[in-house]
Amino acid sequence: MNAEFIAKAKLPTKYADFDVHVFMYDNKEHLVLTKGEFSKNDTVLTRVHSECLTGDGLFSLRCDCGPQLEYAMQEIGKQGQGMIIYLRQEGRGIGLLEKIKAYELQDQGVDTFDANIQLGHAADNRNYAMLASVFNHFNVSRVDIMTNNPDKINAIKEAGVTINQRIAVNVGHTKQNKAYIRTKVDKFNHLTQL
Repeated sequence: MNAEFIAKAKLPTKYADFDVHVFMYDNKEHLVLTKGEFSKNDTVLTRVHSECLTGDGLFSLRCDCGPQLEYAMQEIGKQGQGMIIYLRQEGRGIGLLEKIKAYELQDQGVDTFDANIQLGHAADNRNYAMLASVFNHFNVSRVDIMTNNPDKINAIKEAGVTINQRIAVNVGHTKQNKAYIRTKVDKFNHLTQL
């Protein structure tokens, strides 16, 4: 199933002026922020970011999602070209309600990996299948990817896109999310500095 392009508009932000594109995939509206124009031979600075209302919109310190998104927006703004693929898959794909239930388990000492399992979900239920459609839409075949997540690296390669380099995103580490970051390294194999 391909992602379907729906709409485009200007999106000025405090970091840069972006274009925001809406794609429909799996009955959800996903966003792609772009800055600048891309030609087939460009290496495009890219972030694949999964929705995190609590981190991105409510500035939660439980995770490092909001600071990672801000970092990507800042870096693309500085470079003057790039894209953020913002996938609507809250809570590692389990949704907002289930994510809050997972938070409740985490408050009792369960880590983020096991909380999802205890709720009857996969530890990480995210789907990156739409990436190929998005990269094709923008004629992007080569990226510098801002991520610590090996699953995203593999998904980009599976989409037929060459990774020129991985840029580590070691921001947003707080005392409140120390255990969360440790779990990402130990159980999700993230390439994060502790």
